[in-house]
Amino acid sequence: MPESADSKSLTGNLLLAVPSMRDPNFSRTVVFMAAHTTKEGAFGYVLNRPLDQRVSDLLPDQSLGALGQVRVYVGGPVATDKLAFASLHWNRKEGTLRCQTHLSVNDALHELSMGHDVRGFVGYSGWSKGQIENEIKHRSWIVTPSRKTILTTQPVTKMWTAVLEEMGPVYQLMAHTPEKVELN
Repeated sequence: MPESADSKSLTGNLLLAVPSMRDPNFSRTVVFMAAHTTKEGAFGYVLNRPLDQRVSDLLPDQSLGALGQVRVYVGGPVATDKLAFASLHWNRKEGTLRCQTHLSVNDALHELSMGHDVRGFVGYSGWSKGQIENEIKHRSWIVTPSRKTILTTQPVTKMWTAVLEEMGPVYQLMAHTPEKVELN
């Protein structure tokens, strides 16, 4: 069922944690919103929390080919006992980020062969009905359209700062807010 006129789906957008967010699961994170409806909640992946592991480290007994060298990220605090694959690529024609989630090993290998950025995610970020809207209302998140920067920032741990810097002067100031303001 489509979203009502007074609600807007966050699917395809980025959520950036505000500098004051203290939840260690989301402090200074960039979350890609893979799915969102006001009736069912939201689902996404944290994009800037790499683990020091490759897929082959987590699935050593499988024949993975190029997928074995794919980097693994902490996707969020939900279902951290599961490994999922997603493919990200920039659609130049539409100027949007395309994300395919829940890929099988064969689908992930195909996406790699197409030159797309495939990532492994341990866990995901999830919100129940109304939860993410409430967090946005209380200014825990900054919502912005997806940007190509999320595919090009190196190291990925600098992605939060890089995206904020692209968003304009006020956000540039936020990007350089010390993590522990109280120590200044």
